Amino acid sequence: MKAILQDRYGPAEVLRLGEIDPPAPGDDEVLVRVRAAGVDSGVVHLTTGLPYAVRLAAGLRAPRGKVPGMAVAGVVEAAGRNVTGFHPGDEVFGTCQGAFAEYALARQDKLAPKPATLTFEQAAAVPVSATTALRGLREPGKVQPGQKVLVTGAGGGVGSYTVQLAKAFGAEVTGVCGTDKADLVRSLGAGHVIDYTREDFTDGPARYDVILDIAGDRPLSRLRRVLTPGGTLVLMGGEGGGRWTGMGRQFRATLLSPFVRHRLRVLVAMPRGADLRDLAELIDAGQVTPVVTRTYPLGEAPDAVRYVAGGHARGKVVVTV
Repeated sequence: MKAILQDRYGPAEVLRLGEIDPPAPGDDEVLVRVRAAGVDSGVVHLTTGLPYAVRLAAGLRAPRGKVPGMAVAGVVEAAGRNVTGFHPGDEVFGTCQGAFAEYALARQDKLAPKPATLTFEQAAAVPVSATTALRGLREPGKVQPGQKVLVTGAGGGVGSYTVQLAKAFGAEVTGVCGTDKADLVRSLGAGHVIDYTREDFTDGPARYDVILDIAGDRPLSRLRRVLTPGGTLVLMGGEGGGRWTGMGRQFRATLLSPFVRHRLRVLVAMPRGADLRDLAELIDAGQVTPVVTRTYPLGEAPDAVRYVAGGHARGKVVVTV
């Protein structure tokens, strides 16, 4: 089968199109014929091996997984003997091992039926970014109807879902983004949009019950300044957190939280099948729509990773197979 292969860490140029044998499903695994794969910051980190902490799980000197990609949408080709929820021919979406290929393996608890209202390209844009947004709002954020919620990085992959989901939860949403993404963020349901190239929201008079910080580069003291008393700050990204762990601000927030009036929380989200089913209901109800702004064929997956690594992607980027 055709697949994108990675033998070492580095920039997008380390990725190449090649031929390998298709994987065989184990007793608890599903073999998916891939139709589309999502590209997110996690793929970038695993490609570059940065921050260095990712290598503890992915391989110290070189990636153990030779095929990158995690978010997948496709058709079940075969299922292991212990798999009861899926059968050949089922259309599914979720997370897997090696999505940048013609076939990939997934655990059945990491998959869900693909929403009938979505194309495969749209479905592949959901599993990682949308579940991250959902978990951030539900668990550490505990967003309630009527609350004032601010989302940084609102025009990106996770941010575009966070804005829509916060709106669906009944919050009054303010999105922070660049000039080129303002119209998109407004169309997703943000009642207020702040262009960070023109103003710093941490200098403004507004106060927020919950801040979901996805852009990840502002000091904690500045973010806390615009929280209501007892408000919640959720750090959802590791960007700008240092070359070694990528979690510098997260560590500081965890240590500081017991000593301040604000709730400082760190999101560690792993996609689950239950989250995917909840998202599918919201998608079918028209409350959430994947925003796919660029697609690349499998052979151009390195270009897709390079574009996402640039940090300026609007919505989601998808590789088609």
